[in-house]
Amino acid sequence: MTPTRYTQRHGLDVAEELAAFVEGQVLPGTGVDADRFWSGYAELLTGFAAENRALLDRRAALQDRIDAWHKARGNQPWDVSAYRAFLAEIGYLVPEPAPFAIDNGRIDPEIALVAGPQLVVPVSNARFALNAANARWGSLYDALYGSDVMGPPPAGGGIDPARRDVVVARAAQFLDETFPLAQGSHAAVAGYRADADGLMATLDGAEVPLRDPSAFVGTHVSGQDTGYVLRHNGLHVELVVNPGHPIGAAFLSGLRDVVLEAALTAIQDCEDSVAAVDAADKVGVYANWLGLMKGDLTDSFEKNGKPMTRRLAADRTVTRPDGGTITLPGRALLLVRNVGLLMTTDAVRLNGQDTPEGLMDAMVTTACAIHDLKKAEGPRNSRVGAIYVVKPKMHGPDEAGFADRTFAKVEQILGLPANTVKLGLMDEERRTSANLAATIHALRNRVFFINTGFLDRTGDEIHTSMQAGAFAGRDATRRSDWLKAYEDRNVLIGLVCGLRGKAQIGKGMWAKPDALAEMLQAKIAHPRSGANTAWVPSPTAATLHALHYHMVDVAARQDELAGQPIPDLDALLTPALMGDAPLPQDEILREVDNSAQGILGYVVRWVDQGVGCSKVPDIDDVPMMEDRATCRISAQILANWLEQRLITREQVEDALRRMAAKVDQQNAGDPNYIPMAPGFDGPAFEAARDLVLTGTAQPSGYTEPVLHARRREAKALRRG
Repeated sequence: MTPTRYTQRHGLDVAEELAAFVEGQVLPGTGVDADRFWSGYAELLTGFAAENRALLDRRAALQDRIDAWHKARGNQPWDVSAYRAFLAEIGYLVPEPAPFAIDNGRIDPEIALVAGPQLVVPVSNARFALNAANARWGSLYDALYGSDVMGPPPAGGGIDPARRDVVVARAAQFLDETFPLAQGSHAAVAGYRADADGLMATLDGAEVPLRDPSAFVGTHVSGQDTGYVLRHNGLHVELVVNPGHPIGAAFLSGLRDVVLEAALTAIQDCEDSVAAVDAADKVGVYANWLGLMKGDLTDSFEKNGKPMTRRLAADRTVTRPDGGTITLPGRALLLVRNVGLLMTTDAVRLNGQDTPEGLMDAMVTTACAIHDLKKAEGPRNSRVGAIYVVKPKMHGPDEAGFADRTFAKVEQILGLPANTVKLGLMDEERRTSANLAATIHALRNRVFFINTGFLDRTGDEIHTSMQAGAFAGRDATRRSDWLKAYEDRNVLIGLVCGLRGKAQIGKGMWAKPDALAEMLQAKIAHPRSGANTAWVPSPTAATLHALHYHMVDVAARQDELAGQPIPDLDALLTPALMGDAPLPQDEILREVDNSAQGILGYVVRWVDQGVGCSKVPDIDDVPMMEDRATCRISAQILANWLEQRLITREQVEDALRRMAAKVDQQNAGDPNYIPMAPGFDGPAFEAARDLVLTGTAQPSGYTEPVLHARRREAKALRRG
């Protein structure tokens, strides 16, 4: 790999491409000059880098003591009371704070008041980033027609009239359930019109109003389309009428589409779903975030043989029944996920040493967002003047307090009012889950969401209790008591801490991007749990998941849940171990193959191609959405079984080789793919081996150190 070339800035060695980007693209227009930025960054690193390191050392020291406690107990029966006392004694568990309510200042309504889907996308991919931003509005007709919800997706080319009719009937059913007419069905409507008295539908020659006339917001005209905008549970729905359109012409109503307000928020990710390992990679990540904040990001590509350019969608102007107008946002409210405390970067060095990457993210992504705050016109992100940063992989209240002080310093450097930066708390590490109220308290003036990242949380569950015994398989872990307690506690503690009406309580990702019929059945559990957002893998999934927030009034559900007892810590702290009833050997070996295949399928793209998140076929060729969190689970469960001598190193090595050949076959159609077999000696295959064979020693079981090192090796080989 080409050695990094540095330039000096206030005692810092800064990679030339990063310095040029910050000074040439980020700072102009922010009111912050280069001298102030770099001198402030030097102060931030001098004041916070050592504490960052100390917090990581504290993680390791606690893990060492937990490992020793489990080893000393040997095969004694599980004693949760003794375990809780031990965790309190070593400071892993901290005292509960006195009752409090968060006070996070002005928050955009998409977060504070309205429940709806949330997208997470790698910001390194401009096309994905723009797709997510523009997923605020989604065609229900397209989502139903092109997914498996109405049966197997159709082959390309033309419109299947039979499937079209089924889709239109299903959309009419949604309208009848959500916006019922005073009589009759939307399926039988022969036309819509609106005037000062509201929306009227023609049925059997008579005009019929909505059962709830107040649901009508107004009219949105775009070209030949006339849209009638309705609102329910805070979410907007547009009935798009155009009798001259091929779809509209097929129906008496002229209704050519039903468009849903879908992804209210979208996380533009600099962390788990990207593969950014050096200064050049980070500049690419930051450049797309900057383009989103300036509003000028575009991406040109070819689709079906035609050149296309994607850009941010415009807002929607709606004419109210009284003749006035309102503006509805055309884009999801964008949040940016920074990296956690673990990783360091050589893009900025202090005293010859790499520096915390999370501190660099804090400075640069916040500076980029100033462009949104200063806009006088054009597409705005936050209408209340906030910057939303998601902070992942924090372990407990001390690390949350560190993040709070970090961003206070960044605000001071960049001249921003206190608490301009709001922080999203990923409840994805065990020490945070066990001390959730105290962790929220540490962020009480900034927190804008708490989210159960159950995938990373499962990886940390395994690593923390690595020496307690052999863990049950994936399916048993998903059914375990600790996972239910974790999900329930997150909602109930969030409500006790005053998040209702001020912040999001979120749930995790649907991992099967093509199984949307199954998602439509299962993911309604999230709003029913009291969560006012949940992650989805695509704009189509966001449109379908939006249906759930019409079916469930989350605010009312939160009122029902308020005051319910919070599940005790005992269940949360009891790991899902096999105990005296291990899995049959054939099931164990099947799980080994499954985990090995998943690791290889993800890692080979990460290391060789720099793809941080993608659909990866599983062992049964079912596409799964994979990122570092899913890889962490697979690596940790195999590392645990090795540590507990449930499997052997030879079995792991054999599985990795056999599954590498399978992954090669699954990727045979990719011209950029580098096969792992038959040599099994490339950086990607070695990364997979490292993740399993050294999984017990990896800090918190994270995959980043191995993946970053092997990706840099792969880049060096390509350039060499």
